[in-house]
Amino acid sequence: MATTAAIKKATRGGGTGVRVDDRQGQLLEIACRLFARQGYKGTSLRDIAEEAQITKAALYYHFPNKEALYQQIVLESTKALVEAVREAVAQAQTPVEKVRAFMLTSAEVFERTRDAWVAGSNAFWDEGGSGPRSVAVSQRDEYEKLLRSCIAEGIRSGDFRPVEPAIAGRLLLSTINQLSRWHSPKGPLSPRQVIEQYLDVVLSGLRTPTPAR
Repeated sequence: MATTAAIKKATRGGGTGVRVDDRQGQLLEIACRLFARQGYKGTSLRDIAEEAQITKAALYYHFPNKEALYQQIVLESTKALVEAVREAVAQAQTPVEKVRAFMLTSAEVFERTRDAWVAGSNAFWDEGGSGPRSVAVSQRDEYEKLLRSCIAEGIRSGDFRPVEPAIAGRLLLSTINQLSRWHSPKGPLSPRQVIEQYLDVVLSGLRTPTPAR
């Protein structure tokens, strides 16, 4: 289970996951919200400046261009996610508990930093190979490798059947990655509750069957 400290570390910016303790942080929060709703290509510096009620010249004082602004959002939010899941996994005892900690912490970070999650996800799947995507890839790889290592540990211990860790990891991550496409904050289940139900199904398939007596 994710610790309070881990979640606070990953959610310094409330719903965005970026720092909001100064003017630059406020601009990041506004930009993050617009990027999540309109996409990187659909959001202009003018949009951000108007939302912040400042001139474009004032925005340039903090960020030289849109890509630099977007990269900082992606970097901060993805780094916070990796730190949170790594801390939660380190506190779990068994491979099964580690997988659950990874997934449930990810769900909690998604719930509290939904805008940043969507913005970062859009950057990762950007087919144009832009700068923001290249920044996201290395951190996303670290995030996915951590889950695969938990699964591989479970296979070695006998808790999980001998599946391919990368395939099992992609299956689990797909449940998290798709949340932003359909989950509503006003729905009956929180992201954590949704992932708990997914885990009940998926982990039963991963576990090594108990020999019949």
